[in-house]
Amino acid sequence: MPQPSLFPTDSEPQPPSAPWVTAHCDGGARGNPGPAGYGAVLTDADGNTLAELSVFLGHRTNNFAEYSGLLGVLQYALDHGHKNLRVVSDSELMVKQIQGLYKVKSPDLLPLWQQARQLIAQLDAFQISHALRHKNKAADQLANQAMDRGLLP
Repeated sequence: MPQPSLFPTDSEPQPPSAPWVTAHCDGGARGNPGPAGYGAVLTDADGNTLAELSVFLGHRTNNFAEYSGLLGVLQYALDHGHKNLRVVSDSELMVKQIQGLYKVKSPDLLPLWQQARQLIAQLDAFQISHALRHKNKAADQLANQAMDRGLLP
């Protein structure tokens, strides 16, 4: 199976048979590090919600939570047979690391980056883009709900 391109060009054929799924994901940590969680909303090509994810991660960093959100949507897509995935995140660092524009210098993030690359390789097509926080509100709200659950007694 050919490796999916992170940077499709006009000359690259796109898989015609499978529709694209879009995932908006966000992660955060209160205190950084602190109570952390991620949230994600996955939608089909018509904009219908396929899933909402909201996961508490324990005491972690913001970047760990951002990567966990990406890993969560990648795993969901693969588990449910969605082979064409677009990801939108407000983490410029993570997006640029996945795109290969920034090196992963943190020893804590390197295994997460490697795991993401392995999951991406199982897709037919993958795109990731950065969006400002206000364009990622639903995922942000789900991430905050996850962090709130971690603060409950």
